[in-house]
Amino acid sequence: MMWFRRRRSTPVTAKTILGLASGLLLILVLCGGLFLAGPAANAGSGSAFLKLASLPDAISPAADAKLKVLAQALALVEEQYVEPKSPKDLIYGTIQGAVSTLDSHSSFMTPEEYRELQIETKGKFSGIGIEITLKDRILTVVSPIEGTPAYRAGLLAGDQIVKINGATTKNMTLTEAVKSIRGPKGSKVVLTINRHGFTQPKDFAIVREIIPIRSVKARVVDGGIGYVRVTNFQDQTDSDLHAYLVKMHQRLTPFKGLILDLRNDPGGLLEQAVRVADEFLNSGLIVYTEGRSAHQSMRFYAHPGEKTGVPIPMVVLINEGSASASEIVAGALKDQKRAYIVGSKSFGKGSVQTIIPLEDGSALRLTTALYYTPSGITIQDKGIIPDEVVKEPEPPAGGKALQKFREETLTKHMRREGLTDKPWTQPITDAELNQDPQLKRAVEILKNWPPKKMAQAK
Repeated sequence: MMWFRRRRSTPVTAKTILGLASGLLLILVLCGGLFLAGPAANAGSGSAFLKLASLPDAISPAADAKLKVLAQALALVEEQYVEPKSPKDLIYGTIQGAVSTLDSHSSFMTPEEYRELQIETKGKFSGIGIEITLKDRILTVVSPIEGTPAYRAGLLAGDQIVKINGATTKNMTLTEAVKSIRGPKGSKVVLTINRHGFTQPKDFAIVREIIPIRSVKARVVDGGIGYVRVTNFQDQTDSDLHAYLVKMHQRLTPFKGLILDLRNDPGGLLEQAVRVADEFLNSGLIVYTEGRSAHQSMRFYAHPGEKTGVPIPMVVLINEGSASASEIVAGALKDQKRAYIVGSKSFGKGSVQTIIPLEDGSALRLTTALYYTPSGITIQDKGIIPDEVVKEPEPPAGGKALQKFREETLTKHMRREGLTDKPWTQPITDAELNQDPQLKRAVEILKNWPPKKMAQAK
């Protein structure tokens, strides 16, 4: 790392440091964030557009002076620290330290971590099926993906992960956490979970599996009501949704209403969120983003034309596990008075992450913009407030009792054959509705459409 050493003949300047990087950065703007448009990270994607950006031609005197200090500090560490450190370790550590002063969604990825991210974008990975983020600097579950090992183990949105395989998550980066949780199929990971109602953290031993991405599932309800569950927003989400809507039009005569279930949907691709919302809208703004640079400020509109999702009465279900792309859809349909939102306040992840590959194969993941609903409300930290709050059943407090409650629920309600794992043409039963108060209320609303609150707003 000779370029960090102080030499009388050639002073180290900011321009010198920047010149050692690539002349061009290939910027992949992941439309939404990480699952990738999602909340955070998947111990578990994005449609992207490419843009070339050159490094700055001029450095301000203030920045130049500070970078000289950085170069001096790194040179001192390299030359005098008690143990030898490689230039790569020092540089990576410096970048990680800088990025850690930003928000919880920004991070630095080593080449290995960036390759792992690229694998995830292909829609299949080995892990436990859980979305995580850093909330108030604490590693937090956004939501377990339905039907995955994490879901069956009983992990819940809002759970705090305090240890991974016995190692504390304090000061652990998001990418480090993802790397630790993911692993080969058939291997085990132990997560130590802190949860409201626990007297002390509990261990959850979970066996990893290949997590397939099946983002759209469906059922029907007697009386001409369709039910569609979107678990996340992937490349085929809009086309799979459209296919189910076509089938419902053919089967349900008349097609009286649709329930779009976005509960525990951690997000995905912005492009897909826009297309899903567009399926139910003929005009108007869907979402817009605002950032510091012009290319980060974008507006997305619905397109006119005949659509399978128009003008069916709609109820959208959300909860605290609904994040990012799912919040965009719920926010657009709510603001446009197109759907009635039922459930509980959503997660509140409304920021755009840009992935910037670096010359050596590493990458920066930077928050570069915020999402706004059509009415101008930011999703970030605020979430989507439902038109009608319907709480989910509260499990009993206490570790063993709560776990037993979860296991009993899974035995009755899932058993690998939950609501959307049964044939889509098989009507949802009254017994299933009674186990799900939010879904039951959605059915009641559609049978007595329109709801008073929505009618008054019009």
